[in-house]
Amino acid sequence: MSSNRKTLWQIFRAPLLLGLLSLTGLIGALVGDGLFDLISWATLGSALAVIAWYWAKPTV
Repeated sequence: MSSNRKTLWQIFRAPLLLGLLSLTGLIGALVGDGLFDLISWATLGSALAVIAWYWAKPTV
């Protein structure tokens, strides 16, 4: 067994951040145009960028 225990904050901090970014992007897409569109594309794309980064990362 490993004694390398993680706290709940360490486990859920990245998913919570991605969820908040996605929520910001979805609300921005619904609220307005122009700058809101740019914000929504960037925030929703950040989740895809993280997925692509982990997918391309070699497994050890």
